[in-house]
Amino acid sequence: MRRSQFLAAFFLLAFGALTPPMTATAQLRPDYYAGVCPNLEGIVRDAVRQSVAHSPLAAPATLRLFFHDCAVRGCDASVMLINPDGDDEWRSLDGMTLKPEGFNTVMGAKAAVDSDPRCRNRVSCADILALAARDAVFLSGGPDYQVELGRYDGRASTGGSVMIPHGTFDLDQLNAFFSGLGLSQTDMIALSGGHTIGAASCGFFGYRMGADAGMDPAFAEQLRGRCPGGAAGFAFLDAATPLRFDNEYYRNLRAGKGLLGSDQVLYADPRSRGAVDRYADDEGAFFADFAAAMARLGRVGVRTAADGEIRRDCRFPN
Repeated sequence: MRRSQFLAAFFLLAFGALTPPMTATAQLRPDYYAGVCPNLEGIVRDAVRQSVAHSPLAAPATLRLFFHDCAVRGCDASVMLINPDGDDEWRSLDGMTLKPEGFNTVMGAKAAVDSDPRCRNRVSCADILALAARDAVFLSGGPDYQVELGRYDGRASTGGSVMIPHGTFDLDQLNAFFSGLGLSQTDMIALSGGHTIGAASCGFFGYRMGADAGMDPAFAEQLRGRCPGGAAGFAFLDAATPLRFDNEYYRNLRAGKGLLGSDQVLYADPRSRGAVDRYADDEGAFFADFAAAMARLGRVGVRTAADGEIRRDCRFPN
C-alpha cells in the first residue's frame, strides 16, 4: 500500500468521529445569540480591529487558530485550554507554531463581550473564535461572510490529539486529511488560500530551496537570503501582498512561488491545477468558495450543552 493511501485510511479512521451529528449542526444559526447578546458581532469586530491595528500577526494567527481548533477536536475552543501538566494542544509540537497574537485576539474579544452585562458568560469561546477568524479575514481585505453560531466549548485538550497537515504533504495526503473532516478537495484548495496572509519559519521550507524543480529559481535565491542561518529565519507565505487577503497566493503558485511544498503541489498536481487557475483569475470565485468552506469547517465536531459548556475563562474548563 502506498504511503499516501495508508494515510488516507488512517485519517478517515482518526477523524471520522469529528463529523457532527445532525442535532449539533441543527443548533447552529447566525442569530443564535440575538436574544441574549444582540450586539455580539459588532463587539467582536471592534475588538479584532484593535488587535489587527496593534500587530500585523494578529489576523493570520487568529485564522490559523480557528483552523487548528476545528481540525483537531472539532470547533470547541479546546485549542485555548491550558492544562497544568502541560499536555494540551497549543504546547504540542505542531501547536507550538501557533502565535500568541491569535490567542490574545480571542481573549481580547472575550473580555469585550463579557464587558456587556447582557452577554457575560453567555457566549462560548468557540463562537467568539469563529467570529474573530471571520473578522480577521475581512479586516485584511477578504470576504465578509455569515458565521453560524451556537457551538459549546469542549472540556478537554491533549497534545496527543494534534494531527494537522504538514508542509511536505502531497495532494493525496491533503485530501485524506480534509476528507476526514468531511471537507472536499475544493474546500481544501479554497482554505489553503488562507496562506495569502501569514508566514512560515525557514525550517518548514528550507529543504525545497535549490532541490525542488517546481520552485522558481529566482524565488529560491530570494528565500536563501531570508534563511542565512538555516531554520532561524522566516518568509511570508505570500511575498507579494503578505498583509492583504487576496488571490495573490494562487498567482504565486502558478509562477512557482509557493512557499510550502503542500502549497506548490496544488499547482504541480494536474488534479488540482484547474482550481488554482480559476482562483488566480477570479478573486470573487475564491472569496465565495473560501466563505463556503469556512462555513463547512465551522460545523466540524460541534458540541452541544450535553457534552460542552460555555467557559467563563477560555483558558480553563469551568
